[in-house]
Amino acid sequence: MSRADEIFLSNCREILENGVWDTHLEVRPRWEDGTPAHTVKKFGIVNRYDLREEFPILTVRRTAFKSCVDELLWIWQKKSNNVHDLSSHIWDSWADESGSIGKAYGYQLAKKAKYREGEFDQVDRVLFDLKHNPASRRILTNLYNFEDLHEMNLYPCAYSMTFNVSGNTLNGILNQRSQDMLTANNWNVVQYAILLKMFAQVSGLVAGELVHVIADAHLYDRHIPIVEELFKREPKPAPKLIADESVTDFYRFTTDSFRLENYEYWPFDIKIPVAV
Repeated sequence: MSRADEIFLSNCREILENGVWDTHLEVRPRWEDGTPAHTVKKFGIVNRYDLREEFPILTVRRTAFKSCVDELLWIWQKKSNNVHDLSSHIWDSWADESGSIGKAYGYQLAKKAKYREGEFDQVDRVLFDLKHNPASRRILTNLYNFEDLHEMNLYPCAYSMTFNVSGNTLNGILNQRSQDMLTANNWNVVQYAILLKMFAQVSGLVAGELVHVIADAHLYDRHIPIVEELFKREPKPAPKLIADESVTDFYRFTTDSFRLENYEYWPFDIKIPVAV
C-alpha cells in the first residue's frame, strides 16, 4: 500500500468522523452555480513523508504528475505570477485579463533583498545557504507578505517552506493555512516532495522527510460522495521516482527531469467541482 494513500484516506476519515461543519456561517467560496461552498474541517493536521522510503503519490486516484511539476517550476523556478507561463489552466479562475494573479506566489519568491553576502531573491537565498551555511536554522521562504495581500487574487494556501539539513539529509516543513483535501492535498505533497528533491540534488544532499502542516484541512460538501467512493478502493504500491541526476543547477530542471516508474492507479473519470 502506498503510504500517501494511507495518510490521505486516514485524514479524510478523521475529517468526516470528527470534523466541524461551517454550514451556520457565511463563507467566501462559491460553486459555479453560485451556491455557497460549505466544508467540514479538522484543525491542525500534521503528516510526515519519508522520501527515502517511497515517493508520496496517490494510487486510489491519479495525480497528474507532469502538471504538478509544471506548476512547481512556474512558481519556484520561473517565479511567475502570470498564467500564460503555465501549461495547465488550473489558475485561470484567479487570473485577470492580462493573465496575472497579482502579487502572489512566484512574484513573492522573486522579490530581492540585500544581505551581507550580496543580493538574493528567496529561492537563490535558499540555494546559497544550503551550499554555504547548511547548519543554519534560518533557511526558509515565506509567501504570506502582509503588505501585498490586498494585491493578490488569491492569498497563498501553501505559504512557507522551512529547510533543515541533518548530516547529508535535507528535510523540509511545508506550512499550509488551508487545504482542499480532495482537489489539492496530494497535488501539493507531490510538488513539495519534488522541490525537496531538487534542492537536495543541486546541493549535494539526500532528500529526507517532508512534513506537511495543515491549519484548516477540509472537505467540501459536494466532494464527500467522491471521497466515499475512494474509501472503497484498495491502494496499490507506490511508484519509484526517477530523476535526471546529471542536473546540478536548479534552473536547469524541466518537467522531463522527473518521471515515475511503475505508477499504477485506479481509473478516475469523475470531474471534481472546484469552489472559487
